[in-house]
Amino acid sequence: MGHRQRRRRGPGGPSQITATLSIPFVGEISGTWQPADAERSAAWELYLELVTRVSVEDLRPDEGFLREALTSLYTFFGTTRDILRRYGPDVAPPLAPGHVSFGVLAVTVLNRVLRPLLASWHPRLAAYESRRPEGRDPVDWERSWEHAEALRDQLNEVRRTLASLARTLQKVADVSDLIDLPAPRSPGLGHPPPQVRGTVTAAATERAPGRFPTRRGLSAVRPVRASGWECRTRMSTLAHSV
Repeated sequence: MGHRQRRRRGPGGPSQITATLSIPFVGEISGTWQPADAERSAAWELYLELVTRVSVEDLRPDEGFLREALTSLYTFFGTTRDILRRYGPDVAPPLAPGHVSFGVLAVTVLNRVLRPLLASWHPRLAAYESRRPEGRDPVDWERSWEHAEALRDQLNEVRRTLASLARTLQKVADVSDLIDLPAPRSPGLGHPPPQVRGTVTAAATERAPGRFPTRRGLSAVRPVRASGWECRTRMSTLAHSV
């Protein structure tokens, strides 16, 4: 049997793409991006930072923590500057009109999107947090803030810009979609996971009188009815054992 050789990847991807970013409450920038190898590597690093933070997921009403979101964006600001510094001038070459680069997109997001948000909202939220009574739940206190909904709306505007940037970086880095990953099936819906299915089948085999597995396997075992309470109890026990 032949063995498939592992493909060793170097910098690669499209030679040219059209990049467009919407800037909240300002407009949009767009242009042709012809990435160099250094830009492809930098694009992968920044893409990884975006998809592993809360940066690209919308905050729904009564969900998430505003302080956590602001902190994540603040640290992302520093990480982006570090990437720009490490890769240097190669990611920000001189450009003809109508063209963009990794440097142009990254600095635009920092200065036109993140800096205004953080400069406006970080001190306002910090001042409100400082007035939290002793013993009051921080999340409950934050959600009772009169400006919480306005901040949540602006965070979601910023997230849409960051999601657009992430899609552009994904194309340039020529990597898989790591944003819209398939959600795992809940054990409470549909079929139970394999470990539970195997245990339930074995339990059914024990309780079915006069029936034993044949050469066709366990499919020949007669199904056993159980009460709803019994099923819930058994599934709860199994969930704690796997």
